[in-house]
Amino acid sequence: MKLKSIFTSNPSRPVALFFLVMTSILWSLGGLFIKLVPWNPIAISGARSAIAALLILIYLRKPKITRSPVQILGGIAYSCTVILFVVANKYTTAANAIMLQYTAPVYVAIFGAWFLKEKTRLVDWIAIVASLGGMLLFFADDISTGGFFGNIASILSGFFFACLVMLLRKQKDSSPVESVFIGNIITAIVGIPFMFGESPGLKGAVVLLLLGTLQLGLSYILYTIAIKKVTAIEAILIPILEPVLNPFWVFLFLGEVPGSWAIVGGVVVILAITGRCLYTTLRPLESETRDQAQDHSC
Repeated sequence: MKLKSIFTSNPSRPVALFFLVMTSILWSLGGLFIKLVPWNPIAISGARSAIAALLILIYLRKPKITRSPVQILGGIAYSCTVILFVVANKYTTAANAIMLQYTAPVYVAIFGAWFLKEKTRLVDWIAIVASLGGMLLFFADDISTGGFFGNIASILSGFFFACLVMLLRKQKDSSPVESVFIGNIITAIVGIPFMFGESPGLKGAVVLLLLGTLQLGLSYILYTIAIKKVTAIEAILIPILEPVLNPFWVFLFLGEVPGSWAIVGGVVVILAITGRCLYTTLRPLESETRDQAQDHSC
């Protein structure tokens, strides 16, 4: 059975939303796995992207590299996102890095209407504000004002993440996963000079395999399938579950206990995203029921 046949390329909207949740879960494993690899962070980024590119190649079998501006720019945006995020984690706190990167929904809300012609509704803005507020509570004890260079890298990572989402969404009628494939190749090439010298060891190599296949490769296959059926705002709001889940895995396997504000913030984020998804999913059903009732009354 072909890997591509396992995942339908034209899922229903509920399945697409489920794929986004699965994506955020897989992305959230990154913090735990990266902690377990004793290697240069740029080398880790390059190695996991090389493995992810191989998995995506197996999935695609024959990638459709059209060299269109949107496809190439999507690959560049992807590479900038993951590399800058690794740099940010090196030069600032993990809390600063994830908080500043997830300013991305604001960029999508502002520029998405112009670039994608997708209107940002009041419920979207409410979910964005509530999610960012919840994340602020979540990392209240860890946010610092130091690490200026790392903070700048985090902000840029968030900007390129927003660009990536919009560029992938722009390819909804074609095959956006090729942009991710190109981006992984770029990232792997950038990481090569940092791979010489020390070795990650056998344990590190196993974790890198998991990072490349599950945390990056499979997650972006699911993400690029889902983005065809959801709006750009949904494609960037639902993955905000990632920074909430990340400390959960660290707590579960490494014993790092989150603070009380972190728990409150996590609940706020989950409720905001769940509420927004339920609202946008159930409202069309209500409209359909209302239309049917009007038809019967005629």
